[in-house]
Order: sequence, then structure tokens, then C-alpha cells
Amino acid sequence: MPDTTIVLVEDDEDLAASLSLALGREGYALRHFGNGTSGLAGILDEPPDLVLLDLNLPDIDGLALCRELRTTPAVRDLPIIMLTARAEERDRVTGLDLGADDYVTKPFSLRELKSRIRAQLRRRTLDQGVPENAYSDQRLTVRRDAMDVQLDGRPVRLTARELDLLWFLITNRPRVVTREHILERVWGLSTDIETRTVDVHVRALRRKLGAECIETLIGAGYRFRGYE
Repeated sequence: MPDTTIVLVEDDEDLAASLSLALGREGYALRHFGNGTSGLAGILDEPPDLVLLDLNLPDIDGLALCRELRTTPAVRDLPIIMLTARAEERDRVTGLDLGADDYVTKPFSLRELKSRIRAQLRRRTLDQGVPENAYSDQRLTVRRDAMDVQLDGRPVRLTARELDLLWFLITNRPRVVTREHILERVWGLSTDIETRTVDVHVRALRRKLGAECIETLIGAGYRFRGYE
């Protein structure tokens, strides 16, 4: 862990000092930037292992900075945890839809933040990229081209749409994807489809693959967990 670097983009100097001390005790090296402009430059110049991103920055909106990171090839896969005082559901959904991996609402406990950081770093270590057409963990195996899905070595029959949805969740892990994003990418945002259609298909996948395989984040969307 001594080589693990975290970039904090946060204009609250007191909070930054507290996080630097607390995360330093955990063995992380924290680099702090007080605004979005310097934060973006610092991340691009020396990409860290994880980004803690405040949404209320004095210059660049945190959501815009998140979008910029996700569209820049060199850093597009960095784990991003949003730090936000915005309690509205639409802000959380927007941030996650732009590619943030998780969010913590201020005020937050250091214990919770540390746990979320560990989770994101662990998933990044275990998942440095999904093979183009295959996925496998302790229980689940998916071969996309062959339309072959197995759970505990036994074949599972999925519809074409269920397989499309499952693969979309797998290839976006560990990010949370909103129902709207799923509709756009899996269904093509057909005008006669409602977001509850996504819920129905997720329930079908859980019934066939196990309830713990796909996580629901209330007010945000779904995240594939698999069986690590």
C-alpha cells in the first residue's frame, strides 16, 4: 500500500488536512489540489491510483471534471469517488452516469470513506480489464460470443436481452450504471420502453444467477458484483 497514491480535489483546506492525516496513517500518499484546474493538470501529469473529487469546486464544476477524466484515454479508468454535499438524487445519478464509481455525501465518517477507498482499489486490482468476449470469477463464467453462461459449472439459459444486459453490467464494473444509461446502451432508448423494464430484466438475472450478483444502489442504479 505505500505506493498507492490518491489525488484529492477539494477546496476545503481543513477537510483536506484531515484527510491527508487520516489517509496517511493508512499508508496512502495523498496529493491535494484546491481547484479543478490544478487538479486536472496534476492528474494528467502524474495519474494516481484513485481520485477523491469534490463536486463544489471554485472554478470547474466537479461533474465537468469527472466528464473530462472519463473522456481522456490516459486516465479514463481511474476509480473516482465523489465527495458531495448535494443530497439531491439527480446530482448523484448525474455523477454516476458520467462515470464516477462511487459517492460519499458530506458530512461523512472517515471509516466509511476508507472502506469505500479500499473497495475501489481492491476491485481495480482484481479487474484490470475484462477480456473482450469472456468473463470468469469463482462461480460465474460468461462467454459472450458463444452466448454461453455457466454458474457453478452448470449452464444457465438467458434470453438475448438478458445476456446483453448482463454483459453491459460486467463491462462497466465496478461502476454504477443508471437505468437511463442501460436503456440507452442496451435498448437504444426505444420510446415505448420504461425504466421499469430494466428492473424486470435485472430481477430475471438475479433469479437465474443469484440475488447477490447484481447490487442495487437506491436512487442511482445497478452495479455488477459477481462472485469474487
